[in-house]
Amino acid sequence: MKILNKFQIQKVDRQTITKEGISSFQLMERSATACRDWIIDKYDNNERFLLLCGTGNNGGDGLALYRLLIEKNYLCTVYEFPLGDNPSKDYSENKRKIKRSDIKKLTTKALSHIATQEIIIDALLGTGLNRPVKGKLKKVIQSLNALPNTIISLDTPSGLFSEFNSDIKDDEILQADFTLSFQLPKLAFLLPERGEKTGQFHLIDIGLLHESIEKIKTPYHYLTSKKAISLYQSPKKFDHKGDNGHHLLVAGSKGKMGASILAAKGSLRSGVGKLSILTPKSGIQILQTSLPESMIELNNGDNCLSGYYDLSYDTISLGPGIGTSNETTQFIFSLLSKTESQMVIDADAINILATHPKWIKKLPQNTIITPHPKEFERLVGSWKNDQEKMERLSQFSQKNQLICVLKGAHTAIAFPNGTFWFNSTGNPGMAKAGSGDVLTGIIGGLLAKGYPPKVAALLGVYAHGRSGDLQLQSHSSPFLIASDLISGLNKVWKEME
Repeated sequence: MKILNKFQIQKVDRQTITKEGISSFQLMERSATACRDWIIDKYDNNERFLLLCGTGNNGGDGLALYRLLIEKNYLCTVYEFPLGDNPSKDYSENKRKIKRSDIKKLTTKALSHIATQEIIIDALLGTGLNRPVKGKLKKVIQSLNALPNTIISLDTPSGLFSEFNSDIKDDEILQADFTLSFQLPKLAFLLPERGEKTGQFHLIDIGLLHESIEKIKTPYHYLTSKKAISLYQSPKKFDHKGDNGHHLLVAGSKGKMGASILAAKGSLRSGVGKLSILTPKSGIQILQTSLPESMIELNNGDNCLSGYYDLSYDTISLGPGIGTSNETTQFIFSLLSKTESQMVIDADAINILATHPKWIKKLPQNTIITPHPKEFERLVGSWKNDQEKMERLSQFSQKNQLICVLKGAHTAIAFPNGTFWFNSTGNPGMAKAGSGDVLTGIIGGLLAKGYPPKVAALLGVYAHGRSGDLQLQSHSSPFLIASDLISGLNKVWKEME
């Protein structure tokens, strides 16, 4: 699924109107109908709604929604906040369909009298916003943010730019509980700088022309279940273990063998045919006891990786729990100097590369590197805002011809061709030690099975997050642990078959 900027969305709107022979008012009615259906599905008609409308097209959506909810016997009150002297054409047309006596003036004083159980629908400002909110409207937004009421924003929370928001102050943006985004997500929803302002966002199909969307070029994409399922390859009847690859996991040091176990189990649960683990001598008993399905390759080091090995494996995952000792650093140098295997680089291996940046050039093309934000900062330096971070992510990936998986709430996957994919799965309960080790194992296992690096990265990230989401059906989010993600993978692959 593509992520378009506001100008591209406006273009698709126009093309949909022209191609289907409808008016902009009719498209607005379609949007309002889709939002009404979402609300009806979630709330019954004994709830009371307050619709807050600006006088632009977002406000027109709000007025149309007000009228449609009234027709379904929902209890609604509508408030208007003028945005300049000239309301939009479609807002005015919607206003003519409503009794003037029904429309109240929106002020901070009016907000002070609303009941806490009333549900607020925000239709003040849409994606056409081109400057930060100031004056009376800013005070209205601040008053709304101070209320305990549930807030549903139409298309985008008022005050939020659709892409980058580094110039916007926190109190200039409405905090929504739910955002009903028309057709596609906005980039701002997926970035940590202001993404929380959306609450839970839901994509509302308003019937925009798919062929128009497909023709528009954008570097940004959203990784949905539909896309992930299209990438997945079901097992074949006559497959044998050799068909499913032999993967090497290079992991572990004294006191950090848990990372090896988590990564290994992630790899095994990804369906890899054979798994070998290269680990220090101190880890052999732990791994052979915990992982009877794997084979152990002993390193010369007692407590950490050391020396040189000629590793003739098709795919290698490197980093979980290896530490950053001088011995291990030299081991990494020797490995990178000789291997041409497809690789997944994580954890301490990233930290070693950060202190020896010239070694990054030794990585095979399309190596998958999986940093969390702090590890990525060690690689490229600090950034001021999300826009600069995304620029650095793209530059790093393109310059080094690597696939960079920047982990987060909506993990961003940067490819050497300049494109990005943002993940749709995952939850805050996954922000636990060991979660990244599981991801490394999953991606490495998929790579060994023969998936191209791009597909292995996308499918691995999706499956990892989806497993976390499925585990919330039986676990409370604060108490989710990394091992739970391994347990959930069976359900994920079953969903895709």
